[in-house]
Amino acid sequence: MGIFNSLFGKRDAAMGPADLSVLRCDVHSHFIPGIDDGSQNLEQSMELLRAMHELGYRKVITTPHSMADGYRNSPEIILGGLEKLRAEIRNQGLELEVDAAAEYYLDHELEKKVAEQSVLTFGDRLLLFELPFISEPQMLLSVVFQMQTQGYRPVLAHPERYGYWHHDFSKYERLKERGVLFQLNLVALSGAYGPKAREIAERLIDAGAYELLGSDCHNMNHIEAIRNTLTRPYLHKLMASGKLINQAL
Repeated sequence: MGIFNSLFGKRDAAMGPADLSVLRCDVHSHFIPGIDDGSQNLEQSMELLRAMHELGYRKVITTPHSMADGYRNSPEIILGGLEKLRAEIRNQGLELEVDAAAEYYLDHELEKKVAEQSVLTFGDRLLLFELPFISEPQMLLSVVFQMQTQGYRPVLAHPERYGYWHHDFSKYERLKERGVLFQLNLVALSGAYGPKAREIAERLIDAGAYELLGSDCHNMNHIEAIRNTLTRPYLHKLMASGKLINQAL
C-alpha cells in the first residue's frame, strides 16, 4: 500500500490565523534585489522583509533563481547581493536574520554545478531545486542520485505545482522513497495556483510528505496572499504535524 492511499477528509471551515512565528524561518523567497523576478531594488527588499517580520518570521533564507537560460546567478552574485542586503538591514535596524541559498532549475547545467560543488545550500546541506512546469525531466532521478552522492539533501520546491504528476501519485511516492524532501508553497493552500494544486497540497499534507514550508515570496502581492492563507485548516494541520524542520534551520 502506498503512502497516498488515505481518503480525503471533509473540508473544514476557516480557522483563526496561524502563528507563523512558530516556524521561525522561511526557506524559499526572492529578496535579493535586481537579480531575478523577485525584488527589483533595496527599497522593495526592505518592504518585503519588514512584512515577513510582521508575519512572525525571525529568519529568512532567500533563494534566487539559478538557471542556464535566464537568471544565471552564481554563488558569487548571490552572496554579493546578500551582503548588500544585510548591510541595509543593519542600517535600518531590522531584527531579522537573512541568509541565502538558491533555487536551482533542473537543467543541463545543474549536474555540472553539483559535480563541481558550486551550489549554495542551507541547513545541513539542503539543496533546493525546481522542475520545469511542462514535463518531467528524464534526468530527474539521476540528478537526485548525484546530489545525494555528493552529500547533498535534495529539496524539491513546490511539488504541488507540477501538473504532470497530479494524476499519478506514484511519482511523489517514488521521490519520497528516494529521500527527497518536499517544500510546500504556503499560498497553494488558498488556491493561489488553482484548485488542483491546492487539492494535491492537501493530499500531500495528509500523507506527511512535506518537511519544509516556504513563502516563495517575490512581491507584496505574495505577502497579501500569505495573509489570506493563514486561516486555512490545512496550514494549521501541517504546522501541528511535527513534520516540519523550519524551526531547526
